[in-house]
Amino acid sequence: MMCCASFKARSQRKKHQRQEEKLLVLGIEGSGKSTLTKQMLMFLDKDYLEKNKHSFVKVVYENIFMAVQSMIRAMDTLKISYRNKINEKNAALLQSIDYQTMTSLQPKYVEAMKNLWSDYGIKECYQRRNEYEVIDSVKYFLDDIDRISSPDYLVNKQDVLHIREATNGIVEYPIDLDGVPIRIIDTSGQRSEYRKWIHHFENVTAIIFLLALNQYDNEDAMEESKTLFCSAMTSPWSKNSPVILMLNKKDLFEEKIMHSHLVDHFPEFDGPKRDAQAAREFLLRTFVDLNTNSDRYIYSHFSCATDIGDAQFVVYIVKVAILQANLKNVSIS
Repeated sequence: MMCCASFKARSQRKKHQRQEEKLLVLGIEGSGKSTLTKQMLMFLDKDYLEKNKHSFVKVVYENIFMAVQSMIRAMDTLKISYRNKINEKNAALLQSIDYQTMTSLQPKYVEAMKNLWSDYGIKECYQRRNEYEVIDSVKYFLDDIDRISSPDYLVNKQDVLHIREATNGIVEYPIDLDGVPIRIIDTSGQRSEYRKWIHHFENVTAIIFLLALNQYDNEDAMEESKTLFCSAMTSPWSKNSPVILMLNKKDLFEEKIMHSHLVDHFPEFDGPKRDAQAAREFLLRTFVDLNTNSDRYIYSHFSCATDIGDAQFVVYIVKVAILQANLKNVSIS
């Protein structure tokens, strides 16, 4: 509490001479960067949801159609049959839709989705979702399709946090933190985009790095995360910037670790099978050990993409980082 009180007092004295603080949000595609960014925006800007709720509705519809179509394609790839043959027609109907044009959920589409979602073939397909690409929130949306398809539907906080939106290029969000101007920089998770935002490392207040724990069994994804993390750790522009390492999607990780053992993907892991805590602590050490700068402090936190409390943790650490930077500047001057 002393930290937050001191932060507010100092920020009020300095706000006219302070430069804008920058928070760089990093992570590969699917790590939950944009979700955490939305958490922070909702936490810091009480009007954020109200200002954007209409535009989010269309994104929810797109997510639902995109997820359903992914499962329909996977049914063919995985050679799974529909238990109810009428769902072959429902699948064909839904597969024919251009989801990017959806502005409402028509009753015929809702009925087709509900029939598909109750089909044991689709249930089997969903259980094997680690074998194909589908958004994590498909169950959340389809379980609540009646509410979402109502004519007067507007998104709530949990809907927004379950939305999957790809970040194209760099998206910046200016916001106020107790009188201190903050710019949250959400970067693309695509490898081809990295070179476009690398210059944003310069003079960042803190780096927020997200690792999707549930990707531990995807060798390419884990190697890409390590490469990106090492880039952040070794960049000369960010050598003095603290890092907030968010080991994200712990809920999905805890489900998967029960049947997909960590040792099968990390032979050096010597902990027990089906022990989520031991497994996640191992992954934390794996990434922390990539930091070769003994002067850099890494704050770590196991997070769930839809837990608004994660934003509170990040904001608190950001305040600490700003205070420490101020103290250094005072001592230098």
